[in-house]
Amino acid sequence: MRNRLAILLVMCATAPALAQQPGPQAPQRMYKCIDARGKTYYTQIPPRECLGRDSQELNKSGMVVKRTEKGPTPAEVQATEAEKKKKADAAEKTKEERRKELALLNTYSSEKDIEDQRSRAIKEAQDQITATEKSIAGAQKRQKELEVEKEFYTKKPMPAKLKQEIANVDTEIKNQNALLEAKKAEIDKINAKYDDDKKRYVALTAKK
Repeated sequence: MRNRLAILLVMCATAPALAQQPGPQAPQRMYKCIDARGKTYYTQIPPRECLGRDSQELNKSGMVVKRTEKGPTPAEVQATEAEKKKKADAAEKTKEERRKELALLNTYSSEKDIEDQRSRAIKEAQDQITATEKSIAGAQKRQKELEVEKEFYTKKPMPAKLKQEIANVDTEIKNQNALLEAKKAEIDKINAKYDDDKKRYVALTAKK
C-alpha cells in the first residue's frame, strides 16, 4: 500500500514537467520556383535565383498552399501605363466627338438652316472685303496726290511732313492689301466649315 502511494506521488510530481517538454517539430514547408534558365528548385528557403519570380509554397503533403507572383519589371510598368494613357486618350477623344455632335445638332435645325447661316457668314465677309477695297482705293487716290505734290521738290529738300505722309500712305495700302487677302481666304474657310458641318449633320440625322 505504501509503495503504490509513493508511485502515485512521483507521477503527480513529474507530470507537469513532462507536459512542458516540446514535442517533435512539424516538418517545414517547402518552396518551389523556376529560375530564368528554367531550373526548378525545391528548398526550405526561397533561393536567390528565384528572387522576383513566380514561386509556390508547398505543405508537407506537397500541396500548394500559397502562390507568389513576380512583380512587374520597369518595362512592363511603363507599357501598362502607356496602355492606360492610350485608352484614356481614346475615351477622351470619343467624349469630345460626342460633345461636338451634340453641339452641331443644337446649332442647326435643318440643312436649310446650315445654308442660311453660311450665306450670312459669307455676306458679312464680303461686306468687309468691299469696305477694305474702298479703303485701299481712297489710300491709292491720296498716294497719287502726294506724288504730284512731291514733284515740286525735285530740286529742293522735301518737307519732313510730306515725306512722313507718303510713308504712312504706303504702309496703309500695304496693310489694307494684306487684310483684303485674308478676308478673301476667309470665304474659303467659311465654305469649308459649312460643308463639313452639313456633311456631319446629314450623317447624324440619318442615324435617327
